[in-house]
Amino acid sequence: MIPKIIDVEAIENYKIKLNYETGEIRIFDVLPYITGTWYKELKNDSYFKTIHINSNGKGIEWEHGQDIAPHELYDMSISITKNI
Repeated sequence: MIPKIIDVEAIENYKIKLNYETGEIRIFDVLPYITGTWYKELKNDSYFKTIHINSNGKGIEWEHGQDIAPHELYDMSISITKNI
């Protein structure tokens, strides 16, 4: 089971920092997703920063509905630390 996201932050180079309820902090690279018409808006830095946690706390989304599946966020991100 994938833990809930308690905080998300857009950081440099189209990456996002995800803080999970477990205390784990992970970095996810969004750049490979910024292709095609659905995700191209994410190239705009100010729009990229509109990222927020979705209503169920399992995933993230942007202002106009672009999202990335919760399992992809967790499985394809890099763990940088775990708070104890």
